[in-house]
Amino acid sequence: MQVLLYYCYTPIADPARFRDEHHRLCLALDLRGRIIVAAEGLNGTVSGTPAACTAYMAAVQADPRFAALEFKVDEAPAHVFQKLHVRLKDEIVHSSLRHVRPHERTGQHLSPQEFKELKDRDDVVVVDVRSDYEYTLGRFKNAITLDIENFRDFPERVERLREFEGKKILTYCTGGVKCEKASAFLLEQGFENVYQLHGGIIKYGQEVGGEDFDGQCYVFDNRVAVDVNTVNPTVIARCHHCQQPSPRLVNCANPHCNAHVPLCEPCAEQLQGACSTSCAEHPDKRPYDGTGTYPRQSNHYTPAQGLASYKAA
Repeated sequence: MQVLLYYCYTPIADPARFRDEHHRLCLALDLRGRIIVAAEGLNGTVSGTPAACTAYMAAVQADPRFAALEFKVDEAPAHVFQKLHVRLKDEIVHSSLRHVRPHERTGQHLSPQEFKELKDRDDVVVVDVRSDYEYTLGRFKNAITLDIENFRDFPERVERLREFEGKKILTYCTGGVKCEKASAFLLEQGFENVYQLHGGIIKYGQEVGGEDFDGQCYVFDNRVAVDVNTVNPTVIARCHHCQQPSPRLVNCANPHCNAHVPLCEPCAEQLQGACSTSCAEHPDKRPYDGTGTYPRQSNHYTPAQGLASYKAA
C-alpha cells in the first residue's frame, strides 16, 4: 500500500458539496483515511493501492484549486486506517486562528535542503509548532518547543518567542499544515523573518535523510510513529514509568485518561498498557494487546455508510 499525506489552503466556495463529491471519489478508489474539508481548503492522510493513490493524486491535482498541492508519498505493508472519514469542519487544522489566511500571506517556504543549510546558523532559531506528545517522541536538535497540548494553544505561546526577534524563525511540523498558520500568525504579530519547512518533517526525511531530527515522527494513523532519520538517528523519548530510553508511544489503556506517553515494553507489560498504577487498576481499562493503540472496531463498517450517515445528519 501507499500512504498519502497532503494539505492545501485554498478557498472552497461550497465545501459541503465538495465534501460529498470527494467522498464519492475516495469510495470509487477504495481509499481509507481521514480527510478534512473546510471553506479554507483540504487536509488529509489516506492509504490505498499504488494504482488507486496515483489515480487519486491525478484527480485532485486536475482541479485548478489544488494544482499546486504536493503529496508526501510513503510505503506501508497494509492500510494504515480501518475506515474512511471525509469530514466537513470549520478549519482544516484545529486552531484559534480562523481569521488567518495562509493562501494570502504566510512564512517563506524552505525546501528541506534549504532548511538543513540554515537551521544551525547563529542568526536562526528553529521552532516546533506541534503538540507536546509529538515533540516528546522526536524533534530537531536544539529546537524550541512551546509546551503546547493542542495547536489551538499556539497563539498564547507566541510571546515566548519575543526574545528571538531579529533572528530568522524557522518553523516546522509533521507535514506543513500547522506551519502555514503558525508562520502567518507570527508575521501578523510583527515578527519579520519567518520561514517554514516546506513539506514538514516527512518531506525532510524523504529528501535529505532526516539528518539531526532526533527520535521518531508522530503520525496520525495506525503506524503511530515513523523513522525519518537515516543519517544520525537516536532515541530521545524516555519511558513514562521507568525513564529508560524508549521509542514506543502508546495510548494509556484507561480510556478516561488516554494519554499519549512513551512506554517501554517491560513497563507496558507490567502496567498492561496503562500510564500509571491507578490507570492500570481502573475498572474500564482496555485489554492490552502489546501495541498500545486502540482503533475503533469496524463493526461491519463500509465506507459508503460514512456518506449515508453524513447525508442523513
